[in-house]
Amino acid sequence: MATRIRLRRVGRKKLPLYRIVVADQVAPRDGRFIDILGTYDPRGKSFADKVQLDADKVKDWIRRGATPSETVHDILTRAGLIGA
Repeated sequence: MATRIRLRRVGRKKLPLYRIVVADQVAPRDGRFIDILGTYDPRGKSFADKVQLDADKVKDWIRRGATPSETVHDILTRAGLIGA
């Protein structure tokens, strides 16, 4: 089973809010997921307001072979959890 770290939309209409989750690669965007790693709010003023992450969980899942999506990769790079 290939796993991905990706965004899952939980916000209401016109107010986006996303959870950063680990999901099976073939699961739908807002479908079944394995673990919640944090949240992403694109409306935040600073990067610290936008992203809340459990760094230990993120590192553990990457160690297990989960690959981040392109957007999550950018978020994790800005957070300093993975190299560019």
